[in-house]
Amino acid sequence: MAQFLAFIDAIQPVSPALTQVLTAVVKREILPARHLLLQPGEVARRVYFLETGLVRGYTLLHGREVSSWFMQTGDFVISILSFFTQQPSAENLELLEPAVVHSITHNELQQLYHDFPEFNYVGRKLVEKYYVLSEQRTQNLRSRTAAERYELLLRDFPTVFQRVALQHSDHRQFQIKAYPRK
Repeated sequence: MAQFLAFIDAIQPVSPALTQVLTAVVKREILPARHLLLQPGEVARRVYFLETGLVRGYTLLHGREVSSWFMQTGDFVISILSFFTQQPSAENLELLEPAVVHSITHNELQQLYHDFPEFNYVGRKLVEKYYVLSEQRTQNLRSRTAAERYELLLRDFPTVFQRVALQHSDHRQFQIKAYPRK
């Protein structure tokens, strides 16, 4: 919990009252590799913070798993469309390593925004960060070759092949879209 709270506090120092509520509502779990945080057809009810571990988002295309992104320790993990619309997801969120995660439900998050206006700033900064990363990923898909995206992946995520099975990061495919580190 300390790492999660430090991450939030680095964005915006939070009040002791908000810290107390976060400590009460944020759920900490130790999960095994291959655990699915979300599957197609399920509604994303939680947003996750990775204290440790590695997650990939993927979809099935013609029976084949197509990785769309990877997130690692210190990142938030969410199925954006499903979480914010509360509609069923089309993607899988899979842990590729054992992980320690902290999570909060959609309803709890909305209540925090309502009860603690200071937390809206934290939420906005996180949405901005991940929206920018998503836009960069989308631009890379439109304007770069698979080989160029592969080079970016190696630059931005240098330990990828030590942590990700080759079939999840095949550079010959159009599926490498990891978020760059900032």
